[in-house]
Amino acid sequence: MAESEAQYYDEDEDEEMPLTERDLADDAQWKLIQKNTFTRWANEHLKTVNKTIADLENDFSDGLRLVALIEVLSGKKFKHVNRRPNFRTQKLENVTRVLEFLERDEGIRIVNIDSSDIVDSNLKLILGLIWTLILHYSISMPMWEGEEPGPQEGGPTPKQRLLNWVQSKVPDIPIKNFNNDWNNGKAIGALVDAVGPGLCPDWEDWDPKNAKKNAKEAMDAAEKWLDVPQLIKPDEMTNPKIDEMSMMTYLAQFPKAKLKPGAPLRPKLNPNRVRAYGPGLEPKGNQVGAPARFTVETFSAGSGSLEITVLNPKGQKEQCEVVDNKDRNMTYSCVYVPSTEGEYKVIIKFGGKEVNKSPFKVKVEGAAGDASKVTASGPGIEKTGVVASKRTYFEVFTKKAGKGNVDVVILDPHGRKDTIRPSINLAPGKEKEGIYLVEYVALETGLHSVNVYFAGQQIPKSPFGVGVGAASNAKMCYATGRGIQPRGVRVKDNAPFKIHTKGAGNAEVKVQIIGPGGIEIKCIPQKSKTEEGVWDCSYIPTKQGQYIINITFGAEHITKSPFKVDVGPTKTSKIRAYGPGLTGGVCNQPARFTVETNGEVGALGFSIEGPSEAKIDCKDNGDGSADVTYYPTSPGEYAIHILCNEEDIPESPYMAEITPATNAFDASKVTAEGPGLAKSGVTVNKWAEFTVDARKAGKAPLKIVCEDDQHKAVNVEVVDKKNGTYTCKYMPKKMAKHTVTITWGGVQIPNSPYRVNVGEVSNPANVKVYGPGVEKGVKTFKTTYFIVDCKAAGPGDIAIALTDAQGKDVPVNTIDNQDGTFKIEYTPSSPGTYTVSVFFANSEIPKSPIKVNVESSIDLSKVKVVGLDTPIKVNEKREISVITKGVGKADGPAKVTATTPSKKKVEVPLKETPEGYVGNLTPTEVGKYTVDVSYGSAVVPKSPFTVDVTPGVDLSKVTVTGLDTPIKLGEKRNIAVITKSAGKS
Repeated sequence: MAESEAQYYDEDEDEEMPLTERDLADDAQWKLIQKNTFTRWANEHLKTVNKTIADLENDFSDGLRLVALIEVLSGKKFKHVNRRPNFRTQKLENVTRVLEFLERDEGIRIVNIDSSDIVDSNLKLILGLIWTLILHYSISMPMWEGEEPGPQEGGPTPKQRLLNWVQSKVPDIPIKNFNNDWNNGKAIGALVDAVGPGLCPDWEDWDPKNAKKNAKEAMDAAEKWLDVPQLIKPDEMTNPKIDEMSMMTYLAQFPKAKLKPGAPLRPKLNPNRVRAYGPGLEPKGNQVGAPARFTVETFSAGSGSLEITVLNPKGQKEQCEVVDNKDRNMTYSCVYVPSTEGEYKVIIKFGGKEVNKSPFKVKVEGAAGDASKVTASGPGIEKTGVVASKRTYFEVFTKKAGKGNVDVVILDPHGRKDTIRPSINLAPGKEKEGIYLVEYVALETGLHSVNVYFAGQQIPKSPFGVGVGAASNAKMCYATGRGIQPRGVRVKDNAPFKIHTKGAGNAEVKVQIIGPGGIEIKCIPQKSKTEEGVWDCSYIPTKQGQYIINITFGAEHITKSPFKVDVGPTKTSKIRAYGPGLTGGVCNQPARFTVETNGEVGALGFSIEGPSEAKIDCKDNGDGSADVTYYPTSPGEYAIHILCNEEDIPESPYMAEITPATNAFDASKVTAEGPGLAKSGVTVNKWAEFTVDARKAGKAPLKIVCEDDQHKAVNVEVVDKKNGTYTCKYMPKKMAKHTVTITWGGVQIPNSPYRVNVGEVSNPANVKVYGPGVEKGVKTFKTTYFIVDCKAAGPGDIAIALTDAQGKDVPVNTIDNQDGTFKIEYTPSSPGTYTVSVFFANSEIPKSPIKVNVESSIDLSKVKVVGLDTPIKVNEKREISVITKGVGKADGPAKVTATTPSKKKVEVPLKETPEGYVGNLTPTEVGKYTVDVSYGSAVVPKSPFTVDVTPGVDLSKVTVTGLDTPIKLGEKRNIAVITKSAGKS
């Protein structure tokens, strides 16, 4: 919009105008009014920083007052401004910074205006720039209380938006423009009285001939009691030459105007200003037995009593509960419960007179839907993330719930219902799915209660508690992780990092990553599921070179952003590192990790970067591995670089989070012992046990990690004996060296890690499988079983995978017979070839997979179909029965699908009965219908059925002769009834 309005001031539009005409145009009344209005508008904002302008044409030329104005409007400070611009180049630089900021940061498109126009005092284009600012900051951007939120895109223009708001406040006056409709002063009187009821209650009686007097009375009242400065004067408003832009600039102040205490209000009753809204007054969507809710707002109507009458279709009164909310908009919450179907009338009177649109006609349909089947999701009902004065939304899913209206009531932190009026509409493009889009704008910070109703009942989890936050502070945000380290990341690495925003308010987190040659790497922050205020990010660099990572919070860079990361080439290495010291530790406590070279030759090196220097000790174990210990002295994130020949190995640097020092525990006093920690003697597939004694170490969490030679985790079962000791066991699954690492409060205990050599193997080839469940004769829906015999196979666990003919998993029940055999039970639900896969000690046995033929246990020849053996008349309802009694249980319900002569598929809804299933088919076309009938996944005999659909009787084509003249008493008259063209009955 800013672009089109700015073009109104196109420099070329008067180039062909004669000099005398141009001079007259420069002094035109509308232009003088506009210049004065725009000057006053600018000064209203500049006075907050003790600045002012006297001459709009020249006072912006050095850029300083323009900078001050934009800082006030945007709430942001310019860092680089020449405060003493003595030269033209300095002035141009100041103005250029402003124009670039408006386009880049504020999203305002500036057309046909550059810095030289402002510096050279081009009044026409200066007016164009000011109008662009007014449009954006005073009309487009603010959220107005009482305004219905519209779609975020494709909504009304700023002019139409302001006009809509004015029209909603003064519906009794046909205001269609922002110039001559305001000349007689009555419109401004009506608007002032609507915003501050009682300030101008007699505006309807004002004489249009006293235009200036009318305007002055209303504008003076607005300035004194609504804080609306007179950006235009009464004689300007009543001037026939007043331009729309000046009027819009003045009127845009009213949506945010608040009535001051002590105003001399004069009451006047006006029922037409009563507003009534809500699902209970909608023409459709209400159901029998479901509470129908609506709200009546009397704020602008004066003092009077509210009377509500609800009449059912028989004209009988039904009870309507009315609750005075005692809020500032003087609203009443109303609810009635329809008892019968048909058209209801809701009559609303205020002060004894019916309000606008009363009586409301409400069509009530059958039984209400089921609110328990409705769900809602979206940012607008999350506990955090909603920002004050910024539109948010959520969706309500009603597809499976039946009939009913969606209603939303939002309570602000003070419990008021009238401050937030949500917009509720079917989601565009999702109407058939029953999805509603709810949008609203919270006006203040604090806990809000979002109550979602369907068919008058709260849906599950409603009300939703929503914490509305304030504006954001990007400088309180910071980033951690390997992905933002200056060195170590390599091509094709997954480079993760985290963005920490806790305490910084609510704002959008954005990440932009620019690689070598300007390539952009996609990176979408994901909200952490485990850490509050943390966003998880990662990217995969595709080229070697420098990457720039820009991280913004609310469009501002966070601390230390942008980050520069030098990405190295892809590298492979046999060197591996592991241990708790690579991920965390405690300040002033040793942090350990292990490096294994696995035969790779090279000079190992270590470098640790973080909040403090850290001493490093390295112990060579003599087996190609080394235990490394470092001593952090300050808390925070440390980058641990493990180098080979002065280059980071893959996955280096490792990121360790060091927590503050504590005296609560001492990991050096923890001991561990037992056969499960011995260098030898542990066998594969057998429990290896040990004990941890922490009785002298103080309280801290115990963590035990067991890994095999490929660094795959082995589960460790830990039992807390509640006396400071723990019994632990693990079962190794392969013959290889295992490493057991034990930490207490994140710090390794003495002698950790323990290196354990595991021996012995199992023999899956000796496993036997037999029994009726893997033989002939298996029937659907009959439980069967088979035996897995592992007596001669050695130690190991079994695993069974069973799939049906469609490849779907079939549940099995495994029973350990405690003698080396296992009974496997299952119940097939559909016929076909099943596949049984048997695994032992993580290996599939030689005879696996085993194929099992499952036969159906039902006799489809006994299924009967009734209702398709005779022709059907078009539009006649025909009952169809599928009789399955005595047939047996199928793998699904019966299904009837009709194909019309025009090849349309129509599924007949079926209801289950003691005899089987029954449904109704109503054909809408004449001709042959094909009807497919199935029971579960099987087609019943004789399906598909063919049914003739014949024409029905058309009474409009029946004619009668002989009755067109009176018949005398006793006279014999022949009467003919002609049915030739009416069809057969």
